[in-house]
Amino acid sequence: MSLLAPTLQTFLTDRLIRERQVSPHTIRSYRDTMRLLLGFAAKHTGKQPSKLSFDDLDAPLIGAFLDHLETDRGCGARTRNARLAAIRALFRHAALCHPEHAAVIEHVLQIPLKRHDRTLVAFLTEPELDALLATPDRGTWTGRRDHALLILAAQTGLRAAELVALKLADVQLGAGAHISTLGKGRRQRITPLTKATVTTLNTWLSERGGSDDDPLFPTRAGTALTRDALARRLTKYAAAAGTRCPSLREKNITPHILRHTAAMRLLHAGIDTSVIALWLGHQQIQTTQIYIHADLTLKERALARTTPLDSKPGRYRPPDKLLRFLEELC
Repeated sequence: MSLLAPTLQTFLTDRLIRERQVSPHTIRSYRDTMRLLLGFAAKHTGKQPSKLSFDDLDAPLIGAFLDHLETDRGCGARTRNARLAAIRALFRHAALCHPEHAAVIEHVLQIPLKRHDRTLVAFLTEPELDALLATPDRGTWTGRRDHALLILAAQTGLRAAELVALKLADVQLGAGAHISTLGKGRRQRITPLTKATVTTLNTWLSERGGSDDDPLFPTRAGTALTRDALARRLTKYAAAAGTRCPSLREKNITPHILRHTAAMRLLHAGIDTSVIALWLGHQQIQTTQIYIHADLTLKERALARTTPLDSKPGRYRPPDKLLRFLEELC
């Protein structure tokens, strides 16, 4: 067996799981990247994945793999960059364990991320959010669960993985009501709850019952909802809400849209971006700046506060006949 196989194993189990304690979602993402890369390398080298060495995974092969993701698998630049980030993490780990492969590793680490257009974030307006929240049928157990889940998501801005991972012990509805979550990067944070959210959760918990370790939003079988199940239910409700709020039909409603909506509602309320960054669990405040770029209302307010430019309308006319001739020549 070559050096690649045991190094990959220690990277996933020791480095990521035991030392860094990354989330299961990150583990799955890195695992899938390595699975795709090894399959691509095996096909192009004629070697079995377990026989591959670091010399086989040189920069040209990694570059060809990244091109394959875009051209053959139809992945976008963001997915390409995410796969490259996982490969870089493996090779940085390998550089510490196997300096004899430093030249190959260094060339791979120098592969740049691909630039891509940054689109403005999408979010729900207040009428759109009201229409979505009114859609679940609160005459059923599932509808009451989903109504509580959507209200909590729109108010707290929790990520989808954080929402479905919530347990009953994470909810505190007494004085200083809040939700406690272990978010991205294993950072613990506490998010306060509004009176309306507390009322909704109180009603849900009185019906939900259960022990502290039980999921806050279970399935009929008692297990926690999955991210895919959450996305499917949200798509269903968005389609139904589109009948009473047509603008919803033009938007691709995902769980992350509710996170963006919570951020924009805070921004419209005049909350400082540094506080919003803490609220959302952003490690860097620059991440929160995307909401300012997307907020046309905020820009219009800033424009209204500026002093109008003192300029007279009309077309510029050069004072000299010769200059006028030159300008009108073409």
